[in-house]
Amino acid sequence: MADSWMVQRAAGVVLHPTSLPGPHGVGDLGPNAYFFIDWLHSAGQALWQTLPLGPVGSGDSPYMGSSAFAGNPLLVALEPLVQRGWLAGSSVAADWDSARVDYAAVTPWRMQRLREAFAGFEQQATVEERAELTAWVLSEQAWLLDYTLFMALDQAHSPALWPDWPPALAQRDSAALAMARASHAQEIAFWCFVQWQFELQWQAVKSYAHSKGVRLVGDLPIFVAHHSADCWARPDLYLLDASGRPRVVAGVPPDFFSNTGQRWGNPLYNWDAMAQDGYRWWIERVRRQLHLADLVRIDHFRGFVDYWEIPADEPTAIKGGWRLGPGMALFDALEHALGDLPIIAEDLGIITAEVNALRERTGFPGMRVLQFAFSGDAGNAFLPHNFEPNTVVYTGTHDNDTAPGWWANCSAYERAFAAHYLGVDGHEAHWAMVRAASFSVARLSLCQFQDVLGLGSPHRMNTPGTLGCWTWRFSWDWVGPDLAQRLANITAASGRTGFNRLKL
Repeated sequence: MADSWMVQRAAGVVLHPTSLPGPHGVGDLGPNAYFFIDWLHSAGQALWQTLPLGPVGSGDSPYMGSSAFAGNPLLVALEPLVQRGWLAGSSVAADWDSARVDYAAVTPWRMQRLREAFAGFEQQATVEERAELTAWVLSEQAWLLDYTLFMALDQAHSPALWPDWPPALAQRDSAALAMARASHAQEIAFWCFVQWQFELQWQAVKSYAHSKGVRLVGDLPIFVAHHSADCWARPDLYLLDASGRPRVVAGVPPDFFSNTGQRWGNPLYNWDAMAQDGYRWWIERVRRQLHLADLVRIDHFRGFVDYWEIPADEPTAIKGGWRLGPGMALFDALEHALGDLPIIAEDLGIITAEVNALRERTGFPGMRVLQFAFSGDAGNAFLPHNFEPNTVVYTGTHDNDTAPGWWANCSAYERAFAAHYLGVDGHEAHWAMVRAASFSVARLSLCQFQDVLGLGSPHRMNTPGTLGCWTWRFSWDWVGPDLAQRLANITAASGRTGFNRLKL
């Protein structure tokens, strides 16, 4: 890891931007993103970890997006568009639920605002602004050309999935694609505009975070959605049938989260095909993510050793089998192309000696989750006294309950074990978990923002295997004046950051 801040003890908070407060139905990259960075700075935090920043897909999940390269249009803040004169201020007035994201209602509303802003741009943009957009499109065309055409065709043929488009388009006949680019030129230009605005706004947030001593931690899902620009553009890189539909899909076998496993439904990679060009697609994907973030968590790291393959016609993940992944060959190619890789390996689930060996060869820190620590005995690898320094510890992840919710719902054995280990009787157990994580030898310590706020189960971000998730938002009214200082004191006393903020 090249950057010195990455090999020092540091602490941070996990919060997806959609969970930020704001007046437009979903958290975005507007003023509240900057307010949150200010709060992180005041709390002595050096890291802000998000979920994947790409477009949300099936079930509104950020792990099932329409592109591995694009940004989520819902994160494009409307205030800067109003300030530039491209969007009328009266157009953004609305009364939205501040506690939840109603994706079914807010998505069409916000997309209409973006279309209005694009129309305003076309009418009023300066020569310099038009040149800036053109230059950016040229710089990103390796992924942007396929993505914007995919989105234009998706709009034209919705709700059909891409294998059900006209055959010439589904099979990417070159003449048909050229005709589509011409006939959908305006729609393609709109999607270019949206991605350009996402890029400008995200890079401004990133720059501001750096000015406050905060680094951004991204999240890279191992798989992509079937109905995505990636799968449509390069079907040869996936295990699809002749019509373009998955023959097998991704998931995990029965585990802590589900007795029937998790059938994610993503298409599986054709790793042999990817190896033939030196994993070029992966190199460009990781390059893009490292442009957006300073450090990237790769989800489901064990899938690079072996992954659970489920026949596409199976309704659950029970009937599947393990298949070999690319192993170290992929990471050798990535390091050769990109240099030192600032990556966190999400090594949770059924972890074998081979998975541990791959992570150790890469040098990536693994993950430990405190909510998993108390179901066994003192030898449990998730207990802080068993950590090694090259570790990232979390109180819980987006797939877990909140810390207070976990305490209320865990088994009597786990609660008794945790009470002895953490020295608590249930009162403020979330702070005890934050302290245990922070005072551990793990190099990086992160907690969900819900755990800082002490919120219960109704505030969890995701419950694996269920619908209606990913909607949680907070209100600044919930963030008391003492929380930042309390977190800063724990962080400073544990030798992570902010010694000058320690207030005794």
